[in-house]
Amino acid sequence: MKSLIVAAALSVFSLPLLAAPPHSFAFGQPAAAAKATRTVDVVLGDMYFEPGELKVKAGETVRFVISNKGQVAHEFNLGDAAMHARHQQEMLAMAGQMDHAAMGHGSMDHSKMQPGTMKHDDPNMVMVEPGKQAELTWTFSQPGAIEFACNVPGHYQAGMVGKLTIAQ
Repeated sequence: MKSLIVAAALSVFSLPLLAAPPHSFAFGQPAAAAKATRTVDVVLGDMYFEPGELKVKAGETVRFVISNKGQVAHEFNLGDAAMHARHQQEMLAMAGQMDHAAMGHGSMDHSKMQPGTMKHDDPNMVMVEPGKQAELTWTFSQPGAIEFACNVPGHYQAGMVGKLTIAQ
């Protein structure tokens, strides 16, 4: 009986120790917009970002206001090249039923992409429909280089990726 009580107590008290945050990023974490020390406007066009390069400081909290001026849905996703490669595979799986070759250049048939089709809950990204605006606020934790990219199938490969430098 005593060992049963000890086992039950250990299982209850060890749960928080074993639980890991669902999303952990070496380059920072999401933040509340009210904590932002700077706002950066980013335009999503069809296969480009404007600006194409960004610089922030370690410890800085930035509110990104992202406007999609393009004709199709785009994503603004913070991460390194390996994270983007993994996310692109996830996006391909989500879009598996769509016709990727219909446009003649191997990318997704955007006419079949309905709002919410590629919905995810990653805190380091937002999906923005054409003509819409979204926000992402992020606190950058350590110096380094990452990318901001659109991982809708074919978009990254078409050049929809930018450099983000986190300075000391």
